[in-house]
Amino acid sequence: MKFRRLAQRIRVPAGFVLAPLLFISARPTLASLAAGAFIAIVGLSIRAWASGHLKKNQELAKTGPYAHTRNPLYLGTFLLGTGAAVGGGALWFVALFAVTYLIIYVPVMFAEAETMRDLFSNEYEDYSKQVPLFVPRFTPYSPHGSRSYAAQLGRSKWRGASQFDPALYMRHREYRATVGFLMVYALLATKMFL
Repeated sequence: MKFRRLAQRIRVPAGFVLAPLLFISARPTLASLAAGAFIAIVGLSIRAWASGHLKKNQELAKTGPYAHTRNPLYLGTFLLGTGAAVGGGALWFVALFAVTYLIIYVPVMFAEAETMRDLFSNEYEDYSKQVPLFVPRFTPYSPHGSRSYAAQLGRSKWRGASQFDPALYMRHREYRATVGFLMVYALLATKMFL
């Protein structure tokens, strides 16, 4: 429990420690920047998709990417950070980032699972048994067994419930992740040309 709380506190500052190390160790090439950008854009897309389905602490998010993983924002962040690390061109830093991320964020995910269990008890129990903590499942979660949730609720109602909401994306200020990524990549590109 103590490590979970510590992990929650240090997750953001850890990024501020790793970022300078990325720039110091970076040896970017056109190939590493292209590969890293591809991975990071996938991560940004997952984060954006997730933010448009999240009504934090108001209802249990089970649609969109939340039908595949309980933590799509963290999965997106992992891919975004991995992409930035790959862009830097130092494989040892990619490994350092991945290990550090998992050591810090897996306990955070477990702590947040406890919070969700407290907030949404029975609903979260069923959901957590069928949807993985981090690595996504291929088929989307259906909260009512074999019959599709869409058929039970009626197609139009389900479609509305599962659509991406741009207002949520803006409210969560998810665009800041894209701005941050562009800044990091501009610095890496500058280092490549110097």
